[in-house]
Order: sequence, then C-alpha cells, then structure tokens
Amino acid sequence: MTVPTHPPKASLLTTRRSAVGLILGAPLLAGCAGMSGLTGNDQPPPGPSGPPQEAVAVGKGQVKVGLILPLSGAGNAGIAGNSMKNAAEMALAEFQNPDLQLLIKDDAGTPQGAQQAAQQAIGEGAEIILGPLFGLSVAGVAQQARARNIPVIAFSTDASVAGQGVYLLSFLPETDVNRITDYSFGTGKRSFAALLPENAYGNVVEATFKQAVAGKGARIVAFEKYTTDPNQMQNAVRNVAQGLGGADALLLADDGDVLVQLSAQLAGAGADLKRVQLLGTGLWDNPKVFADSHLQGGYYAAPDPSGYRAFAKRYRGKYGQDPVRTATLAYDAVALVAALSRVNSGGPRFSAEVLTNVSGFTGIDGLFRFRSNGTNERGLAVLRVAAGGGQIASASPKSFGA
Repeated sequence: MTVPTHPPKASLLTTRRSAVGLILGAPLLAGCAGMSGLTGNDQPPPGPSGPPQEAVAVGKGQVKVGLILPLSGAGNAGIAGNSMKNAAEMALAEFQNPDLQLLIKDDAGTPQGAQQAAQQAIGEGAEIILGPLFGLSVAGVAQQARARNIPVIAFSTDASVAGQGVYLLSFLPETDVNRITDYSFGTGKRSFAALLPENAYGNVVEATFKQAVAGKGARIVAFEKYTTDPNQMQNAVRNVAQGLGGADALLLADDGDVLVQLSAQLAGAGADLKRVQLLGTGLWDNPKVFADSHLQGGYYAAPDPSGYRAFAKRYRGKYGQDPVRTATLAYDAVALVAALSRVNSGGPRFSAEVLTNVSGFTGIDGLFRFRSNGTNERGLAVLRVAAGGGQIASASPKSFGA
C-alpha cells in the first residue's frame, strides 16, 4: 500500500496491481538541528511547563483519533507541540472531507500527562493514538493503549519504546546511517573511519555503522568517540586524523556547531578532508554545515527537501510563521489515518497487518514503512554539502525493493 503526500488537489485513490495507493494531500526548531531526532536527545527540555491547554476536538467524522502533544511543555517542547498541532489540523483540512475527529490532548511534556491524555482519548472512543513526542512519555501511553488493543503511532526517536502495537514515525538515525553507508560502498569505498559523540545518539549510530560496514565485508580502520571535554575531544580527533591514511570515508554524526568545530580540529591535526569521502546523517542539514569549507563536498542522508519546502510554504501561508521540522510527522500521521480509514471503512482500519504493509506509504518526507518491531524504514536521498545547501547526489527511492 503506497500512500503519497502530494498537493491536496491530487486525486485520493489510485489502484496499482493488488495494492491500493492513497494520496494524502500534498526552519529548524531553535536549539535543535537536523533530521535524526533533532539533537539526538529524546528528552523534554528542563524547566517549568506553561499553563495546560484545554483538550479540543477538531473535525466531525466518525473515526476518532487521539493526538497527544506537549502543547504546554517547557521551552522548545511547547513550541514543537503547537507547531505539530497546527500541522495536524492542516492535514485534516487538506485531505478533502476525511471521516475523522481529532481528539487533541496536552501532555505538558511529561509521562504522567501523556498517560492521562491517553486515558481520556481512549475513554472518548479513540481507535488509534498519534503521539506523544518524547520516549519517556510513550511507555505510559502504550500501557493504556495495549490494554484496549489500540495502536499507537508515536513521534519519539527512541527505538527502545517501539513494538507491541507502538509504531514510530520519527526520523531514526539507523536509517540515515544505513543509507549513507550503502551509498559510500556503492561508490567504491571499502575502508571506513568514524568520529562520533559519546551519547545516546552516538551509541545508536555506532552500533548501526559497525553492523553495516561488517555486513558489506568492508573494514573500519579508525574509530573514536568524544565527550564535551575539550581535551578528550582533541585526543579523539588526533587519533582519527592519524588513522585516516588508510581510510576511504569518514563518518561524522553531530549537529552543526560541533561539526564545524570537529572539521577545524581535524584539519588542524593534519587530516586531508578533501581526500576522504565525508559522510553524515540528517543532522548535517544545517546552514552552518553548508557554510563550512571543510565540510563542503561531504555527503549526508536525509529526506528529499522538496517535500518539506512545499509543506512549509503552505504552512506559512496558513499560520504566518515557519513550522518546526518535526511538524511533518504530525501532518503525515493524520493524513495516513485519514487515508486508511477511507480505504478500510468496512474492515480493520488500523490493524498491524494494515500498518506494516510492506509496500509502505509516502508522506511529505518521502517513502516510509513500519516494521513489525515498531521502528520504521525511510526512503532517503543522499545530498552533497554545498555553499547554497544540500544538493541531491542520489535520489530517494520511489518504492521499496523486495
């Protein structure tokens, strides 16, 4: 089942072979960067939350859908939550009379708030729950939902909370790493190096990278992880720079500020960054990276940016401001359940079999599908770093292979 997101005037249904194709409708958050879990931290920011927002119901359809977001969460959480709420309502308006009613709940960015929100949504008849945003909040929602056999499509980047009816529609670093490693191997690279952060995000990247390289029969000739301690970081950089002589490619996976710092230190330590193929994740999708002469010419995996640009233009026209980058997740989630409720009106709308259809779905950020373990796979592009932004080096796939 393929579910593309196109401009909202597109036809709603097309049939190809035995699958049904559904047309869903057509700046980074301050302090966050890139695609893969933003800063890689799946925790709400510290600080007091704002006044709780009243629950609202949007739409008059028969299919009730819970939407749980940190609308009054502290700092960036509340900004993200409200932008995602706007995007969800925008999807509802653009889908052309979906039979949905969104039950929008504020979890204040806390696990307790999310659990209470799930209880309320289920009590009001929700058949599926979208959200929450943070991994710690997903567990409480999942407990409530599993007891009633109600699926959850969450926006967390913490893969450990997926499974048993909980599906993640987030940008997972595992997909980035597999895509960029495949691309590099396809261009003839066989010896790899990596310099990664010593944090939860870096741990996921490390495990995926080592598995991907080993699976291709390639080798890792230099590998280091760094902390925020300047001396430790310099030592890690120096060790990698010394080991780059036998490397074809170097993976760096951090946000823009740190990447610029690392590139300067690597160059200062004698690394010839124009000789090796620089590789990155979606965190590279950052103006500071594009402006860095050391990083220009490097490659990173991310969704084709054209879908987001079109979405952001419509969003600005409706709300008069830029969306947060994760707003597309809320849009695609609502568009997906709207499409599935229409096609499966006489059967199980949101069963595991429906949600894990191997053909996948297509949203604003391109092709995606849910795995049976609740994680997702995305059809990503590979972009080349240039002064004006990312340039497509390898287009995103139009379908998933066998």
